Amino acid sequence: MKRSEKIEAVNAIEQVYRNNNAVIITHYHGLTVSQVSKLRKNLKENGAGFKVLKNTLAKIAANNVGLKEVDSLFKGPVGVAFSTDSVSIAKAVHKFAKENDAFKVVGGILDNNVVDSAIIKQLSTLPSLNELRGSIVGIIQAPATKVAAILAAPAGQLARVISAYAKK
Repeated sequence: MKRSEKIEAVNAIEQVYRNNNAVIITHYHGLTVSQVSKLRKNLKENGAGFKVLKNTLAKIAANNVGLKEVDSLFKGPVGVAFSTDSVSIAKAVHKFAKENDAFKVVGGILDNNVVDSAIIKQLSTLPSLNELRGSIVGIIQAPATKVAAILAAPAGQLARVISAYAKK
């Protein structure tokens, strides 16, 4: 790789670190090309991406961004999954790791903080942003439907009383 290509690669990796809330660092040694393609497809469906990185370039980019503690995670064949939604990417990566023994989560970067694989695993058990939004909408709608039913009840009762008098 030429020096100019290395500079471009470091800049691209820096953008990955800066533009995403979650960067999950993985070891993919032993995966086939089709398995990595499947991982990329699954991540893309969740609005995420996956890149295979050169360790030295990833370390340089991390240092340029101010992530000094991340150096120890870049050993062996490293790939990073990245997204702005940290919960959905953690779920997708964790699910793929369960299905493929050769794929290991080493750690990650969440909101510019370096975390270990246990934190990523815990994050994968949380509800996603869309699930939380759905719950909030359900909570907000429940009282509104109850209020509508309560307000409609007297009118219904009055109609039944009038109907009963009309039948007499």
